[in-house]
Amino acid sequence: MNVPSPTIRVQAHDFDLQAEVDALSGGRTDIGAIVSFVGLCRSEQGKLSALELEHYPGMAEMEMKRIADLAIERFSLMGATAIHRHGRIEPGQNIVLVIAAAPHRQAAFDGANFIMDYLKTSAPFWKKEHATDGTAGAWIEAKGIDDQAKNKWD
Repeated sequence: MNVPSPTIRVQAHDFDLQAEVDALSGGRTDIGAIVSFVGLCRSEQGKLSALELEHYPGMAEMEMKRIADLAIERFSLMGATAIHRHGRIEPGQNIVLVIAAAPHRQAAFDGANFIMDYLKTSAPFWKKEHATDGTAGAWIEAKGIDDQAKNKWD
């Protein structure tokens, strides 16, 4: 069986969900399910003006590919896409996109969840909050709940 290579990108500019789904599935009749996840920047109670996202260039892409390759193998995916943005991101804007394609829905759901759970904990990205009052907050610490989500796959 030919193992598909995932599409992996780290970029400052926004992505187009439909264009990415079309790129993964266009012209294919062997895919039975596509699951996508788009993570957005949110402002709880209107206190956040932006997130500043940084990454370790080269290493972030390598880790994202490693994670997507694991998902493709583990869930027999027919394709996967992972795009993560960096730079200044304002509330309502896209941060991350994960797409998993499979013959059946459960594999696509599991593959997308697996990729996202691992991206949150393993890929070298850092977020800093900027408040609406103009102050820059601290770098956001990893959450234990993210580790718990990843650990369920072990």
